Amino acid sequence: GLDPDLRRKCVEEMVKRDTPGYAIGGLSGGEEKDIFWRIVTLCTDLLPDHKPIYCMGVGYTEDLIVCSALGVDMFDCVFPTRTARFGNALTPTGTLNLKSSKFSQDFRPIEEDCDCLTCKSFTRAYVHLQSTRETVGCHLITIHNVSYQLRLMRNIRNAIAENRFPQFIQKSFKDLFGGPDRYPEWAVNALKSVDVTLLP
Repeated sequence: GLDPDLRRKCVEEMVKRDTPGYAIGGLSGGEEKDIFWRIVTLCTDLLPDHKPIYCMGVGYTEDLIVCSALGVDMFDCVFPTRTARFGNALTPTGTLNLKSSKFSQDFRPIEEDCDCLTCKSFTRAYVHLQSTRETVGCHLITIHNVSYQLRLMRNIRNAIAENRFPQFIQKSFKDLFGGPDRYPEWAVNALKSVDVTLLP
């Protein structure tokens, strides 16, 4: 739940069990993002940092980046597959709705630098055609979306290992939202809490 005192008690009891890792659940259910990140922070601050921390149901790009900065190691979510059913392809610069007719003559891959099967083999126009007529379009977008998220997490891990995670976050947010005036306030505040500045 969202009660900080109950969260603290839960974490204390979990830590006593000395399990191989820990899961943060009960979030991503429509609560305000400002509450969401504060609960994640409360948990990661209290959990041992030498064991993996898994946050259930987190899948939006900005959520993955912010929660990684707050100390979460692993995630799972239906988002990349569910959103694919509606024709939505995830990219570093935002979501493309490939069901839109504006992609009917777009012969580029979904994402230029993506090496997934979909991007290597099919154009946006082809995926558009399939996603408006056949379920195979959803499958092709799902392949891309899962590949996108795996690459995002790999890039996060590499940025942390190479001691350039704050710069990675700043570039990712600029690419995703276009500029500071469009950054979600909750994300700005969450990242500020771990000394990552998004705003100039």
